[in-house]
Amino acid sequence: MEGGCEMKLSANELESVDFGNQNGSLMEIGLGNYGCSHYRRRCKIRAPCCNEIFDCRHCHNEAKNSLESNSLQRHDIPRHDVEKVICSLCDTEQDVRQYCVNCGVCMGKYFCAKCKFFDDDVSKNQYHCDECGICRTGGVENFFHCNKCGCCYSTLMRDAHCCVERAMHHNCPVCFEFLFDTMKDITVLPCGHTMHLECLREMEQHYRYSCPVCSKSICDMSKLWRKLDQEIASTPMPAIYQNRMVWILCNDCGATSHVQFHIVAHKCLNCQSYNTRQTRGGPAASCSAGMSEMVR
Repeated sequence: MEGGCEMKLSANELESVDFGNQNGSLMEIGLGNYGCSHYRRRCKIRAPCCNEIFDCRHCHNEAKNSLESNSLQRHDIPRHDVEKVICSLCDTEQDVRQYCVNCGVCMGKYFCAKCKFFDDDVSKNQYHCDECGICRTGGVENFFHCNKCGCCYSTLMRDAHCCVERAMHHNCPVCFEFLFDTMKDITVLPCGHTMHLECLREMEQHYRYSCPVCSKSICDMSKLWRKLDQEIASTPMPAIYQNRMVWILCNDCGATSHVQFHIVAHKCLNCQSYNTRQTRGGPAASCSAGMSEMVR
């Protein structure tokens, strides 16, 4: 377990606790010494689905969905259905509440009765979003809920993001982890689709600069387009292909163009992008491989 070792309070220590000062000593007793790799907290939960005890819902989901588990019995915990918690200091099982009914200790400095969620690390600036139906981190003053996208975004994006219906209610297109309640950082692409930030960085390390969902460019590619202009100008096609015309579809603007065939890439006549695909006529060609080589 990360962040410290678990310790149980002795009977004498429990008797010495000042139960009248819940905002003082009880808030600090055992702080940071309990929890799991996901959260620092002073309680465990009893899963309503399988009646087993776990440190948190993530511990439950990892255990019940591991490759070693029976594939027919794999499941996630219904987080809002948790009814019982177990105090980590005195082992008392009780209904969900912030302070233990037996020893009075605070089981989580941040507590959400709606999510049945406890966390001692309040530096995350947790807050509950009623529209999302879950707790999020980062401070309520720094985020807004987009009703069309169905999730919370930074206030910096309030008038600057492209709305996509239920944008985070799906799996990351790279690692396939469900995004809506992931604990990892998420990034919103210019097209409005979402994915893990670390997955985006891994894509960039492999010279992939288009959205895995819609194929639109994920950044300003104008510098690369100029390089492709030069590459095409310096690579004349054989005579047999010089008058060959093909139809292309632009992944960036959606326009179709009738252009001269070239083995390196095809340029959209509407937005000047080379992020295109050939749809009709002549040998198939794609600029993906060429772009990867040119940005190395």
